[in-house]
Amino acid sequence: GMNTSKSETVKEHPLKPSRRSMPCLAQSQTHPQSLSKHSSFLQPNRVQPQLQPQPLSAGTSAAAVDVVSERAKVMETLENNLLKLSNTEYGDPFLDVGKDKDTYTDDSEHGNYDARTDQSLLIQHKLTRQRTEPRTKSSLKSDTMASSGLFFKDGKKRIDYILVYKKSSPQVEKRSTFEKNLRAEGLMLEREPAITNSDIMFVKIHCPWETLCKYAERMNIRMPFRKKCYYTDWRSKTMGSLQRNIRELKSWLPRNPMKLDKEALPDLEETDCYTAPFSRARIHHFTINNKDSFFSNSTRSRIVHHVLQRTKYEDGKSKMGINRLLNNGTYEAAFPPHEGSHKSRHPIKTHGAQNHRHLLYERWARWGMWYKYQPLDLIRRYFGEKIGLYFAWLGWYTGMLIPAALVGLFVFLYGLFTMDSSQVSTAATTTHKCSVQQRSGRNRIGKEICEANETIMCPMCERNCTLQKLNESCIYAKVTHLFDNGGTVFFAIFMAIWATVFLEFWKRRRAVLTYDWDLIDWEDEEEELRPQFEAKYSQVERVNPITGKPEPFQPFPDKLSRLMVSVSGIFFMISLVLTAVFAVVVYRLVAMEQFASFKWYFIKKYWQFATSGTGVCINFMIIMSLNVVYEKVAYLLTDLEHPRTESEWENSFALKMFLFQFVNLNSSIFYIAFFLGRFAGRPGKYNKLFNRWRLEE
Repeated sequence: GMNTSKSETVKEHPLKPSRRSMPCLAQSQTHPQSLSKHSSFLQPNRVQPQLQPQPLSAGTSAAAVDVVSERAKVMETLENNLLKLSNTEYGDPFLDVGKDKDTYTDDSEHGNYDARTDQSLLIQHKLTRQRTEPRTKSSLKSDTMASSGLFFKDGKKRIDYILVYKKSSPQVEKRSTFEKNLRAEGLMLEREPAITNSDIMFVKIHCPWETLCKYAERMNIRMPFRKKCYYTDWRSKTMGSLQRNIRELKSWLPRNPMKLDKEALPDLEETDCYTAPFSRARIHHFTINNKDSFFSNSTRSRIVHHVLQRTKYEDGKSKMGINRLLNNGTYEAAFPPHEGSHKSRHPIKTHGAQNHRHLLYERWARWGMWYKYQPLDLIRRYFGEKIGLYFAWLGWYTGMLIPAALVGLFVFLYGLFTMDSSQVSTAATTTHKCSVQQRSGRNRIGKEICEANETIMCPMCERNCTLQKLNESCIYAKVTHLFDNGGTVFFAIFMAIWATVFLEFWKRRRAVLTYDWDLIDWEDEEEELRPQFEAKYSQVERVNPITGKPEPFQPFPDKLSRLMVSVSGIFFMISLVLTAVFAVVVYRLVAMEQFASFKWYFIKKYWQFATSGTGVCINFMIIMSLNVVYEKVAYLLTDLEHPRTESEWENSFALKMFLFQFVNLNSSIFYIAFFLGRFAGRPGKYNKLFNRWRLEE
């Protein structure tokens, strides 16, 4: 009575969840309280309590008895239905461990699985036919993939990676040792000879479920574990009704042709879930509806690639990795397969997409889809987060270029329409003195260039060049006016503002994608040592101050020496670009005299076009050739530095490529803007290169 404590009162009268929190509790997979009604009878090791009606008092009416008995029948029926659904469709991935001979079981955690393997944790909100229909589609999809050669011969094990080698290769011992170590890591291999070439052999690699879980935990791969919940208050409800009215109003308007058809895109579950680094100890928290589709194809290939990079093929700490085996000819190629064919006999509108690759080809990677928005969630699912972010940036950059292109087009049209009335155009003479004075400022250059029939100009070169009249350069002046007029100043100011706006708006867009894809602190969590770094500095170790574990360490003198060599290589390549630009300048000076003395009248008359055209072609070939050289040199210099992690390697490589590309592509532009015509001299005292060729004006 009166002595009842507050804690006892709370136990007797537990608080009921509000209506706003019920959807979140129903969709959540980490709230055992919300699933306690169903979890008690789904665990095989627990004694099932009998549902009995509570004892009734003497004053209880017959109607109340009927209500209680009816409630007991409903609960019993619900238990049986949920138990059937959970056993047939939503079986726990670790309850059938003993049935699969390749399933991984950790002795240290096996004793705790019974307390955690609760099938009710895999039951989602609304267990209706919406769950059975996707499974039917997935089964048809797996049958299609099996028939297309994406599985082992048994038709069950998915091919995650393929290695190619020649039977005539002498590296038999290395290959056998490497494949033996791959099996020891938990991978499954199957050989299959090529059909067209008897010397080619394919090694198909499959990563079982237990190996995927082990390396996903080791690599800190983020996986979905809970549905996203959104709190709505009265303000958001009011805004929601307003937005609903706006959507109804928009339904009467023409449909946006740039939007993708939502019916054609799959409902990707991971976009609606929070993610966390995968852990086998907490596997019951993750959204595992199907073991075959829990890890995407890109994640499976990434895990197998991680294993291939760190598997040894000989005794020795540096004898590891598929890259070395590809370089020494042990294997000819190594690649992950695609998800089936990208083409289908039937149209996608009537029969649907047979796989994600087919859907991406039909709805994204076609010229006819150039005006459509990109399916970024599907791109991320198929290619991974990094590729998804790249195409997100590319689409955003392309869209932001539209206003810049329109402004540039208007500036060009302004120069085109004002070309006849510009300073370089032909001016109509007038006898009125005041009129001439008013128009002299506007058409002064026009009179000096296009009407200068009697003005004689000096030769452009010392040898073989003749005198020319000033009005012969009228066409060049008009063409220059197209790109250099009064609107060009406005365009330059606009582009300066556009660059800042583009960067800030991209930061907002990137923040949205980072939140939707749950990539906050993504790189920091995925940092791991490169296998080349581990093999090189495995003998020198130190304790990590953060993790407290010993790890390979690169001494400072070794790091400094490698950095100095890399910097020297960068400066050498930059000097090579400057040398190429100087060579093109020398070519233009030499070709100027040669084309001016050409016997063919057409080339002799238009020797300036011939000189500029051939110079541009040579400069283009040099740029394209150096691009190929730069990429290989950047790879060599970056590998020489031995970066510690993959992100450090990518940052170092990106910096080198940026410097090379910037100098290679912009060196000619800088020469024209800041050096061309600045040191030519004056008539009677021209500056000459090597005391022979006069510099360009």
